[in-house]
Amino acid sequence: QVQLVESGGGLVQAGGSLRLSCAASGLTFANYAMGWFRQAPGKENSFVAHITRSGTTYYANSVKGRFTISRDNAKNTVYLQMNSLKPEDTAVYYCAAWTGIGGYTEARRYGYWGQGTQVTVSS
Repeated sequence: QVQLVESGGGLVQAGGSLRLSCAASGLTFANYAMGWFRQAPGKENSFVAHITRSGTTYYANSVKGRFTISRDNAKNTVYLQMNSLKPEDTAVYYCAAWTGIGGYTEARRYGYWGQGTQVTVSS
């Protein structure tokens, strides 16, 4: 049974930082590219970042230069370091394992999802 468990969310002031973690089990983690998505209240789930099996990274324009995705295959964990946070970054953040087919910015191309972790940025 595949499980993705996010942690590290919380309440932070604008300009602050948070580091999200996503621990994977039940799959051969090193064989999967991974992504982070977020969903703000009243909005659709949107792409944040993606990391390939070899460590190449991709970002949404809205977070480029502020967020960093990384992975530790020995720990079966993917991370999202978020710096210079803004109130508009407030959302539930989800990690997901990519199926390997289709565009990595599309949520429907990811086969496994975590339960999400809330990030709230106050102004």
